[in-house]
Amino acid sequence: QVHIMESGGGSVQAGGSLRLSCEASGRGLLPNVMAWYRQSPANQRELVASIDRMRSTRYADSVKGRFTITRDSATVHLQMNSLKPEDTAVYYCNVMRGRDVYWGQGTQVTVSS
Repeated sequence: QVHIMESGGGSVQAGGSLRLSCEASGRGLLPNVMAWYRQSPANQRELVASIDRMRSTRYADSVKGRFTITRDSATVHLQMNSLKPEDTAVYYCNVMRGRDVYWGQGTQVTVSS
């Protein structure tokens, strides 16, 4: 059983910052990849950023230079700076261990202009 706890969503004005955190717990859990996805009503769920056990990272082009993903064991953080209204979405934590994939419940991020 894997439990995922997300925190840090909220509302902010354009240009502001938010920090999302996700802690995954479970017996013997050491995720291969941890990531953040987001989904807005008008768009499909998309990858925002990911980080693997070697701390290699990937970012969506739309967030490069503004978002930073970091990881400590089974906890992942997403620092979001220079937020834009188009960043408004529900953000989901994603945890991959082998062939198993786990999702968090999602946390709302709203950026007003």
